[in-house]
Amino acid sequence: MKLIECVPNFSEGRDRRVIDAITAEIAAVDGAMLLDVDPGAATNRTVVTFVGPPEAVEEAAFRAIARAAALIDMSRHHGEHPRMGATDVCPFVPVQGATLEDCVAISRRLGQRVGDELGIPVYLYAHAATRPERERLPDIREGEYEALAAKLRDPDFAPDFGPAAFNARAGATAVGAREFLIAWNVNLDTRDRKLAGAIAAQLRETGTLARDAGGAIVRDAGGKAVRVPGRFRGLQGGGWYIEEYGRAQISFNILSHETAPLHEVFDACREEAAKLGLRVTGSELVGLVPLAALLAAGDHYLARQGATSGVPEGERVHAAVLSLGLGELAGFDPAEKVVEYKYRGAPSGLGAMRLRDFVSELSSDSFAPGGGSVAALCGALSAALSAMVAALTWSKAGLEDARPLMLATGRRAQDLKDWFTAAVDADTDAFLAVIRARRRPKKTKEEKAARLAAIEQANQEATRVPLTVLERSLEALELARTAAEKGNPASVSDAGVAAACALAAAEGAALNVEINLPSLTDEAVAAEIRQRLDGQLARARELAAEIRESVRGSLADQAGS
Repeated sequence: MKLIECVPNFSEGRDRRVIDAITAEIAAVDGAMLLDVDPGAATNRTVVTFVGPPEAVEEAAFRAIARAAALIDMSRHHGEHPRMGATDVCPFVPVQGATLEDCVAISRRLGQRVGDELGIPVYLYAHAATRPERERLPDIREGEYEALAAKLRDPDFAPDFGPAAFNARAGATAVGAREFLIAWNVNLDTRDRKLAGAIAAQLRETGTLARDAGGAIVRDAGGKAVRVPGRFRGLQGGGWYIEEYGRAQISFNILSHETAPLHEVFDACREEAAKLGLRVTGSELVGLVPLAALLAAGDHYLARQGATSGVPEGERVHAAVLSLGLGELAGFDPAEKVVEYKYRGAPSGLGAMRLRDFVSELSSDSFAPGGGSVAALCGALSAALSAMVAALTWSKAGLEDARPLMLATGRRAQDLKDWFTAAVDADTDAFLAVIRARRRPKKTKEEKAARLAAIEQANQEATRVPLTVLERSLEALELARTAAEKGNPASVSDAGVAAACALAAAEGAALNVEINLPSLTDEAVAAEIRQRLDGQLARARELAAEIRESVRGSLADQAGS
């Protein structure tokens, strides 16, 4: 699933009724999930964070902007924060499976809709900007709301969407696409704010002011102060003292965790702190963090420890939390702090069941879960065994040369394990969708036609889910072969069981495809699925036979040695 975050800022931070009315519009959109509502009385501004699939996020953003325009009168607005509109800024951020290009496309569609339907001037900024001078929000917002009337008379300030006319009530809105901003503080064993600021200056993108031998600021030919860039692009930072914690912190905004990864910035803080006789004791995240940033940190520190990162996702996150000291000042719960986990909520469904409960449910007289879910479970067991063999090979003395291959094998096996686990529920969900389609009303001609179309669509999905399980089973077989041929010889039997489970997944999934094929009325779709089924199943059987012979040969060699 693609997930996109939206962080609109509304020019109301004091009237809770207005804030609640705006956020209610977001919560009412199916798929959009409110993560945080942060009002500020002094700034008279509320920062809202929500996340969801692209379509849901786009719709929720429009409804919130429309509601804000109806409830907030900018001609009466006063606050400490710079602003130019009822919805001052509305950025979109890629979180999971989405790209900045996706966010740019949403920005442009939303901007046009807001301009056309609400009559609000819209300016595209950041990655969505249509011209360089509009990339930075402060440049667009210069002079704030009070300057809009005069600025809009200048053709060079014509909005990207909407009328080039002053909207006294709603003002103007900036819509854009940017990377996920991570607000993060690094803890020091000192109370000295200036020392924290000195470390921040060495790391942040803007760096420090250049000075000559006499300590005077160096200026260029135009009289502008020259700066020495810091170590990381996309990093903002400064130092402060937090009385509550009794320590100074380096406060960072990470604008791009690809150019300024958490682990690299943390390690750099430790280096710079040591030069000043200080020690980094831990860190804290303010708000949410994307999963990818923590996984990258976890992988980095596992590698530093000489351990493989081909382990379950939870272990990679745990390594990041420990190594970054994220729990030093308060408990750190990934379920509450990782944006993807927050959106998904607690694990549920068949995949979250205990083994005994799942088997008991399977043995009941209900139609689901059934053979399709079991086939997917066999795939998950296969991938898990291959990951285990890869991890055991990594740690085996004398097999160091196999580590790169085993790392790749373990990482892919973990991903495949998670996919198959999700497919346990996907198969059951697809079957239940067929049942629901068959129960649709069929009294009128229109209802009968809609019912038949829904049944066909549901049957196709119920056929494609096990077909994909079959195709992924081939990947599981390839991993089992790598584990059998290149893995720890002491675990070759485990690799053999991995192959057997993968073949069971393939055979079981194929049976579920075959039982659904006659239900399809679209002959072209049925023929395409049949062709894929026959070819993939034949290949799965060939691979399984090859692995079986390889494992038996290895066992025979070990018995004879």
